[in-house]
Amino acid sequence: MNSNITISEDGKKTHLLSLLPEELEALILSLGEPRYRAKQLFAPMHRGQSPAEISNIGKVLTAKLSEAAVYSLPTVRKKLVSAIDGTVKYLFGLDDGNSVESVVMRYKHGNTICISSQVGCRMGCAFCASTIGGKIRDLLPEEMLGQIIAAQKDMGERISNVVMMGIGEPLDNYTNVIRFLKLVNAEDGLNIGYRHISLSTCGLADKIDALAMENFPITLSISLHASDNETRSSIMPVNKKWSIEKLLAACKSYYARTGRRISFEYTLIAGKNDSEKAAVTLAALLNSHLRSPKDTMPIHVNLIPVNPVTETGFASSERKTVEKFAAVLERKGIRATVRRTLGADINASCGQLRREEEQNYLSFVKEK
Repeated sequence: MNSNITISEDGKKTHLLSLLPEELEALILSLGEPRYRAKQLFAPMHRGQSPAEISNIGKVLTAKLSEAAVYSLPTVRKKLVSAIDGTVKYLFGLDDGNSVESVVMRYKHGNTICISSQVGCRMGCAFCASTIGGKIRDLLPEEMLGQIIAAQKDMGERISNVVMMGIGEPLDNYTNVIRFLKLVNAEDGLNIGYRHISLSTCGLADKIDALAMENFPITLSISLHASDNETRSSIMPVNKKWSIEKLLAACKSYYARTGRRISFEYTLIAGKNDSEKAAVTLAALLNSHLRSPKDTMPIHVNLIPVNPVTETGFASSERKTVEKFAAVLERKGIRATVRRTLGADINASCGQLRREEEQNYLSFVKEK
């Protein structure tokens, strides 16, 4: 077992929710208990019950687990519910005092949760609130899984879709994210199908190559946000290491191996990357690098008006500008959609609630 995944801060106790079914079984056998006990534990733990709350495992095993392992879920530190569309935004507290955000969005096809993969982020994207203050640490698999379990438990509703687009860069926490994906798909657990999971990355090309080898049938979303290297590097430092050309080469390879369509996210910033010329350049870029006469790779661009964040100074593009941008892409054979804004009255984009809490804490400390 990977010690940074399954061992708690005291270096002794195993993190139960980070264990795959076969690993939980191995732990149970090591405690001198019958194999079937693992199955009795796994399902209810993934519904939000601690071992102490699972009545049919017996007091002896409960005591053994208390000595050998830890079960922990994030706590609801703050909860906002949109009066417009019912979107729910959570600020979850973690065991070490840090916090992360999750957003549950309601659709006709079911509830979708957008979860965080890190406390903070080190990618430094200029328009993003999540990266202000940098990265604190990676989230453990149980802390990613726990956001879903805690939200379901609080809402009393099933969550059927997962978007890894909250605080942090998922592929910068690669090992833990891969384990999380296996856990969230486990049949006796949350049993969320891979095709109902979307992972968003700012463009770590080497990790995209590695993810392709995992062969998970998930949806990969690429945060592109610019049509040339100069503009992209100015708002996304990751581009200085992985240029657009290297990133698109990794995307083409990913599609060739998995056959899964890739979605490109493009945040529109007024006066920065939202001109018709930028749209023409973007279409030419995607067509030339991802398509050929023999290759019919589907390309989809999701246009996102930037969320105003005080520290960035960026403004959202006007509606007409967004529509013109989308029309140019469509004329060039690139399918384009404009993301529907949900939870507008609760600032549902990730990073802002956590940032607000940090600022309030710092103000309190100064006053003291």
